Amino acid sequence: SLCAAAAPNLSYQELKDLKKANVLHIDVRERWEIDRFGKIPESINIPLGELMEALQMDPTEFKEQYNQKMPSKSDPVVFSCLAGTRSKQALGFAMSLGFS
Repeated sequence: SLCAAAAPNLSYQELKDLKKANVLHIDVRERWEIDRFGKIPESINIPLGELMEALQMDPTEFKEQYNQKMPSKSDPVVFSCLAGTRSKQALGFAMSLGFS
């Protein structure tokens, strides 16, 4: 299940369309879930437990750790997880840090 502030629930097709517009897709599942169920193409994995720290990192450190440019507070970001609960939490965390 996927979450974004503008549309709290996105379909798979809506996500595919957003990815064409350079939206950062953060998968907040645990690493073992990625290993077991597979990685979503062009997503980065930041487990929910690491997300608050990751979104407050120095941009250079973020790039080194996640091999991706750190999003600015106004960049479009989509969170996903398995059922939707963690992605909603992730959205709340990001918004509490000032992400729009």
